[in-house]
Amino acid sequence: MPHYRPADASAAPRYAGVRTFARLPHVEPTSAGVDVAVLGAPFDTATSFRPGARFGPEAIRSASTLLRPYHPVLDVDVFETLSVIDGGDLPVTPGNAPRTAEQLAASLEPLLRAGVVPLVLGGDHSIVLGELRAQAAVRGPVAVVLLDAHADVWDQYYGERYFHGTPFRRAVEERVVDPSRSLMAGMRGPLYSRRDLEAPRELGFEVISGEELLQLSPDEYAARVRARVGDGPAVLSFDVDVLDPAFAPGTGTPEVAGLLPRDAISFVRALAGMPFYGFDVVEVSPPYDAPAQVTALHAAAIAYEMLAVLAVARQR
Repeated sequence: MPHYRPADASAAPRYAGVRTFARLPHVEPTSAGVDVAVLGAPFDTATSFRPGARFGPEAIRSASTLLRPYHPVLDVDVFETLSVIDGGDLPVTPGNAPRTAEQLAASLEPLLRAGVVPLVLGGDHSIVLGELRAQAAVRGPVAVVLLDAHADVWDQYYGERYFHGTPFRRAVEERVVDPSRSLMAGMRGPLYSRRDLEAPRELGFEVISGEELLQLSPDEYAARVRARVGDGPAVLSFDVDVLDPAFAPGTGTPEVAGLLPRDAISFVRALAGMPFYGFDVVEVSPPYDAPAQVTALHAAAIAYEMLAVLAVARQR
């Protein structure tokens, strides 16, 4: 059985070659011996403010060339433990969010049935609905662990029900998510009304506001997540706008006073050992990024932490 891992950085410069995530081999995700497939979802026409996240997968891949296999904090060789490939980009239809959700679900379901864990690089957050449909088709309703500045449970934007601010409401309505086992954290910023505070809780989600999250240690946050999720299947979704825009300016709907990157990484890292069945990192918009591509760099680091979380679970 083949084992897929990054190219040897001592044999060729990391800045050389075709851009894949962490310099992983570009292999069909249906190939034998694949534990995790990194997949792009270059769709951004469900954004409500800044577009550009269609170029997010490309930017994250470029920034990820700096990643190395061994995770010293968790004491795990991520790519020795997991066989990981870059499976390229999933099919999307620009301007058509409902059709794109159908395409993503249809593409991801056979991978999940084959035991492959997808790590999806967005793209705006509307893509998560396709991910969740695929997960539910295989395992039934799943728990969502969300780090995001927004709960994304509005009913509609401009009369449209499939937008990047609506996917988790649609997911509850379609019964592909179990809100009683799900936890959202990091929500902050001004809202349209007090009703926006109540909506995710009325749907059944546990919500940790951005202010409350800042008061929690990583271990306290992880304990809340583990208690909420239990032993059932779960996915982890990370919107880069949970980070303060000083560190992640390249995103569609930035909100001030967000997490520092080290804090966000610590919250994700604290989930080490949880056997997630899917991951995504969304809303990287390179046209609004800083010249040093800091948003993409942080997104690549979060994606790596997600792989490390899963590697620890597989070791155990």
